Amino acid sequence: MSVENTGTHAPSAGEYIQHHLQHLQKDFSFQSVKQTSIVDFSLFNFDSVLFSVILGVIGCFVLWSAARKATSGVPGRFQAAVEILSEMVENQAKGVIHNAKSRKLISPLALTVFVWIFLMNAMDMLPVDLIPQIWHTAGPAMGFKDYMRVVPTADLSTTLGLSCSVLLICVFYSIKIKGLGGWAHELIAAPFGDHWALYPVNFLMQMIEYLAKTVSHGMRLFGNMFAGELVFMLIALMGGGWALSATGVGLAVGHVIAGTVWTLFHILVITLQAFIFMMLTLIYTGQAHDAH
Repeated sequence: MSVENTGTHAPSAGEYIQHHLQHLQKDFSFQSVKQTSIVDFSLFNFDSVLFSVILGVIGCFVLWSAARKATSGVPGRFQAAVEILSEMVENQAKGVIHNAKSRKLISPLALTVFVWIFLMNAMDMLPVDLIPQIWHTAGPAMGFKDYMRVVPTADLSTTLGLSCSVLLICVFYSIKIKGLGGWAHELIAAPFGDHWALYPVNFLMQMIEYLAKTVSHGMRLFGNMFAGELVFMLIALMGGGWALSATGVGLAVGHVIAGTVWTLFHILVITLQAFIFMMLTLIYTGQAHDAH
């Protein structure tokens, strides 16, 4: 049961968390032909798409501003920070992608991926009820449901969408570097050898490898950010329950201490997860350049 349907009493801890884990969705299916399958693709997570697009635009604007204001003289702190980040990504790209022409596209792509995912992860640092509380007033007034999640990378559809995009890039470079025939031959000739009897096994292993890399790529980011989001919700419950307990002062102090400690630790988590996703993007695209 969601918070909006709890009547006059305050929501329980379970109702609070359940409400905050609901996405703002729009059902595009007709009621008469509504599907009953487990996965209903007619449901569209507006909040994940909205914040992903907004943060993507912000990230691109930041990088564009740094490039536009770049000078050959002594750089300012903003330009220096972006240059350090760009050099870090370029050095990582050189280590796994030896084709200089490919790096002209892949390096900026990896930089954009890092900045974009970092910004999406950083939404977890906002107070849990800040934006949802604003939406609690504005959303129903516009005819929407009273749900709002602000961390796009805590949505599995977002992270798997990103990993599937990386898969498509890998397929593109596999065909571009090796040719369609060369890549098709690789699918049936590796990893066990170029023999007709091994072709089905090789092809099956290749498909399993592509599937495993894509799923693990998206699940790793989702799992870490979803867990972090849950911890922030539990800490928020400590703050919300201080007035309902005889140990209210202890809960209030514990809420502040736990929130501060977890936020400081989470800065490392959101940065590390963005870096890992970027590195796996580089590694997978680098493997697409290698011949087996």
